[in-house]
Amino acid sequence: MSIFAGFSAKDIGRIKEAGTPVTLPEGWSPIWERTPSDKAYILLSGEVSIRHNGEEIATLGPGDIVGEASFVRHTLRTASVVATTPLTALHYTLEAVEKLCDDVPGFRARLEETVAERLGDN
Repeated sequence: MSIFAGFSAKDIGRIKEAGTPVTLPEGWSPIWERTPSDKAYILLSGEVSIRHNGEEIATLGPGDIVGEASFVRHTLRTASVVATTPLTALHYTLEAVEKLCDDVPGFRARLEETVAERLGDN
C-alpha cells in the first residue's frame, strides 16, 4: 500500500514538502544494513531491491517508504536498499520524520503499520 493512501491532499502535500527531492542512479545503495537510522526515502519512481545478508527479500517501488523500520524500532538497519533502476525519491532526515509524526495525523500509525506488515508482526 502506498505510504500516501488514505491521507488528504493537504496531508500528502505536507508529507511531500517535508522531504528533499533526490535522484539516484541504478546500482546506488542509499541505505546499508547494520548502520544507524539517519534517513528514509519515499520512492516516487523506479524500483529498489531490499537485501538482508546480501539476499533479496523484497522489491519496492513508487509510493513505498524505505528506511522506516529502524526509525520506528530504534534499532540499527535490518536491510540494505539497492536501486535496481534510476530513482526519484524524497529524502527525509530522522528529524523530518519525527516532525511529520507530530504534525500529520495518522503518519506515525502508517509507519508502524508498514513496519509490522513488512516484518511479519501483524
